[in-house]
Amino acid sequence: MAAKGTTIKEALAKWEEKNAQKASESEEVKLIGQLPPIEKMDASLSTLTCCSKLSLSTNCIEKIANLNGLKHLKILSLGRNSIKSLTGLEAVGDTLQELWISYNLIEKLKGINVLKKLKVLYLSNNQVKDWGEFGKLSDLPCLEDLLMVGNPLEEKHSSEGDWRDLASKKLPKLKKLDGVPVIRDEEGGEDEG
Repeated sequence: MAAKGTTIKEALAKWEEKNAQKASESEEVKLIGQLPPIEKMDASLSTLTCCSKLSLSTNCIEKIANLNGLKHLKILSLGRNSIKSLTGLEAVGDTLQELWISYNLIEKLKGINVLKKLKVLYLSNNQVKDWGEFGKLSDLPCLEDLLMVGNPLEEKHSSEGDWRDLASKKLPKLKKLDGVPVIRDEEGGEDEG
């Protein structure tokens, strides 16, 4: 029989012991690479009322959930998990500025539109295959920095040499794509001189 995963409650207790502070009063909480790994974002997360940066990367989480108590969350790190969808972000839609969710199993971007303040999205090494899904990123009014390396869509168009052009045309506000600044020809004009 497989070992039961670490619960958020257990992980928080370990974190408090190690850091000698209350997780509920901390601005940054890292529950990275727990052994056994965390499998569920359970209701204990809602105790993190002061948290602005939460790291749950390198676990076995399959879905985003229980973020409703995190009224101050700005950075959510969920890289290297087994997350398949972006539903469950509604609770942090008005505060989240950065979502680090590389190395997951995300194919569809449904649910991303709730993140009205999102500036940074690290979505590399997922399963995004088509422009229809990519187009959902245009619903993010503040998105400036996007990492898409290692998605089937990016790999296909990078090999064809038109990835940066196509992606930056679809997201005209983007300032950085895959770690490289986006340079647009049509901008400038008035600023010069």
